[in-house]
Amino acid sequence: MVRGCGNVKVHETRSQAHASAEEEKGGKKHKGKKKSAEEEIEGKMRKAENKVNEAEQTHKKVKAEKAEKEKAKAEKAEMEEENKDNGNGKSAADVAKEFEEFCKATSEHLSIKHMREILEANGQGAVSDDAVVPKCQDMMFYGAPESCPICGGILECTGDGYYACNGSFSEWTTCVYTTREPTRREEPLKLPDSIKKSSVFELIKNHQEQDKFPTRTLNPRSKPLAGKLICLSGRLSRTHHYWKSKIEEHGGKVANSVLGATCLVVSPTEQERWGSSKVVEAMERGVLVVREAWLSDSIDKQETQPLEAYDVVSDLSVEGKGIPWDKQDPSEEALESISAEIKLYGKRGVYKDSKLQEQGGRIYEKDGILYNCAFSNSDRGRCLNDYCILQLIMVPESHLHLYYKKGRVGDDPRAEERLEEWQDVDAAVKEFMRLFEELTGNEFEPWERKKKFQKKYLKFYPIGMDDGVDVRYGGLGLRQQGVAVTHCKLEPLVANFMKVLCSQEIYRYAMMEMGLDSPDLPMGMLSDIHLKTCEEVLQNFIETVNSTKETGMNTMAVWSDFSQRWFTLLHSTRPFIFRDHQDIAEHAAATLESVRDITLASHLIGDLTGSTLDDPLFDRYKKLGCSISPLEKETNDYKMILKYLDKTYEPVKVGAISYGVSVDNIFAVEPSACPSYDEIKRLPNKILLWCGTRSSNLMRHLTKGPLRAICSLPVPGYMFGRGIVCSDAAAEAARYGFTAVDRPEGFLVLAIASLGDQVTEFKSPPEETKPLEEKQLGVKGLGRKVPDENEHVLWKDDIKVPCGRLIPSEHKDSALEYNEYCIYDPNKVSLRFLVGVKYEEKDVEMDTAE
Repeated sequence: MVRGCGNVKVHETRSQAHASAEEEKGGKKHKGKKKSAEEEIEGKMRKAENKVNEAEQTHKKVKAEKAEKEKAKAEKAEMEEENKDNGNGKSAADVAKEFEEFCKATSEHLSIKHMREILEANGQGAVSDDAVVPKCQDMMFYGAPESCPICGGILECTGDGYYACNGSFSEWTTCVYTTREPTRREEPLKLPDSIKKSSVFELIKNHQEQDKFPTRTLNPRSKPLAGKLICLSGRLSRTHHYWKSKIEEHGGKVANSVLGATCLVVSPTEQERWGSSKVVEAMERGVLVVREAWLSDSIDKQETQPLEAYDVVSDLSVEGKGIPWDKQDPSEEALESISAEIKLYGKRGVYKDSKLQEQGGRIYEKDGILYNCAFSNSDRGRCLNDYCILQLIMVPESHLHLYYKKGRVGDDPRAEERLEEWQDVDAAVKEFMRLFEELTGNEFEPWERKKKFQKKYLKFYPIGMDDGVDVRYGGLGLRQQGVAVTHCKLEPLVANFMKVLCSQEIYRYAMMEMGLDSPDLPMGMLSDIHLKTCEEVLQNFIETVNSTKETGMNTMAVWSDFSQRWFTLLHSTRPFIFRDHQDIAEHAAATLESVRDITLASHLIGDLTGSTLDDPLFDRYKKLGCSISPLEKETNDYKMILKYLDKTYEPVKVGAISYGVSVDNIFAVEPSACPSYDEIKRLPNKILLWCGTRSSNLMRHLTKGPLRAICSLPVPGYMFGRGIVCSDAAAEAARYGFTAVDRPEGFLVLAIASLGDQVTEFKSPPEETKPLEEKQLGVKGLGRKVPDENEHVLWKDDIKVPCGRLIPSEHKDSALEYNEYCIYDPNKVSLRFLVGVKYEEKDVEMDTAE
């Protein structure tokens, strides 16, 4: 395969030592010609190098001149700000100087106790000890700020150029309100009698008697990427468009070329393979090649991080030991995640770090209650993303042990951990209950027996673990897979397919890609009640967003609140703030559907950590309730599917690289949960359609049949509400089935769907989806690309196969790229084929900014 190298030409040359005998006989005449030819080439090379140097110098000169102009402009603005009248005829500089002297005097003559009394007298007392002095001095000099307009909390000056609310938006979330110019009360402060004898009382009193308080001018912290010209390359964790907007928002600029760039930010794939011409060019020009974490860390910390610490060439970065996973580069975190041993697999799992499972330890059980709890708390406002484990463990021929651990995923060195042996069982149970209440603010038994629980602010929320084994622990390990296939009674291709479904690997990768890969929590073994709670939180948030018309900080607070709720319920190693419906679709709705399906797979697969000689693959195959048989390549069905895929597939693009697709195997399937072929063929208006799915979701498809979308959102896949969504384009299904560059295997599903006698068509999201769900009529979303109708064919029993090549449709302004079909009645959809595919790299294109 040939890689694209941009406009760089590679010339083949030969060493003079390897010249042929004929060349040596050519005499001086030939040598002279050769010499002149070499001189000509060298001259051209020198000219080319000179042009490059001239271009670099010109670029540097222009860049320096531009930087000087921007600096001068900023200094001018700063000077104007300082000279602006900030109250009582004084400039900002004069006011700042007076405030400095005022702070010095009050610090010397007022105790922290006095200052807290002043704050309390003016309704500003709910502040931390560290904030008492700066808060009181700010209030005495500039006036008392009004309460937070969002939650009614108290505003505090952060020292980073703005005032932030210290209150809570809800029991889940710290308030996100910030401002540079808070509204202040005009009336003088109330001064308690306790400070009237202080030597600074007159100073404070006189300041209160001015016509008005001066205005405080805060100098905002400089933008962390100011003056940086950043080049992006490859598939990053977020799109190039996203990073371009973030870079510009924080003062930087994005370059299409490495020439003149501060640094080149690369994807993990390019970091490993060095396949991009940009990477090669950057190394030749001495431009630092850094990991994506440099961008996120600089923005999150509001301070430019040292490039050298993120340099992928010299690899100076810390390997991640002792660094929380939510602070690591996604590629480094992924490597730790895939190889990490699962520490807690379910409700009966003894936490690995206790080391008591090695002694035969088991979770203590009494009156139907298992004394094993896992907790989560995510609050970005307080920089919290913690988990906690609390267990009572009974060791044979020993006493009861209480195990407790609290910390961040990947940060074991700083975790709070203790293991205690208790001779008195009742006392140990009481201590367990006390710790539960301390962590959550709730009593243990009402939660464990009735799931009665009320979230408390800054307290943990319990993760509902089910009684089973997380498939990331209980699935087949790499060393077991070959033996399991060898001893399987199934047809070899089917045995290999079952090996994929029952292996840990596909589920570990899925969890890693979703950021739910904590080895400390059994995210693949969640209870139905916990999953239902997640669904209710999601539905309530969507209803709130659809019904609210507010904008600005209030809307930001609502989205932030949902984000903290979500990542507390589904603990993530990479929590973030949801921004739009697309984020909700990809990282909430689709994630919850996948976690639900992985939990089902965990129950079906069970614990395969022991011997595989008793044919566990055949046993799990029987549990599926689905017949699976490979299609022969010579059959008409195989050829029809191959044609359908070829005509309606378009390459998946990852950065500059396009991925085509080839077929490995095709399986005919007959899930007992779906209508049989004899049942579906009697229904009207039948069509064979593609369904996209992760490999980790396949076991649920085969066991339960295709389930309806979990919610309604105005984005592809969820646009038509709670229905089963399919497409007549394999390209659309591949978006969901594409795995990753280093894992090219995946699956596409083909299903027969009956659209009914009446089909409603849309080219934009309907305002209401509930009437569609209630009527259960067939829905077709009209895409901008459609299969050519002239090439459609009829399969057996009048089943239409839209296997035409993709062409532009008349619906150029549609919200959908390809046609989508939504069927609300599961009894009108029947899975028929699984297409095992491999995504193959096509010719590399020039890398351009997104």
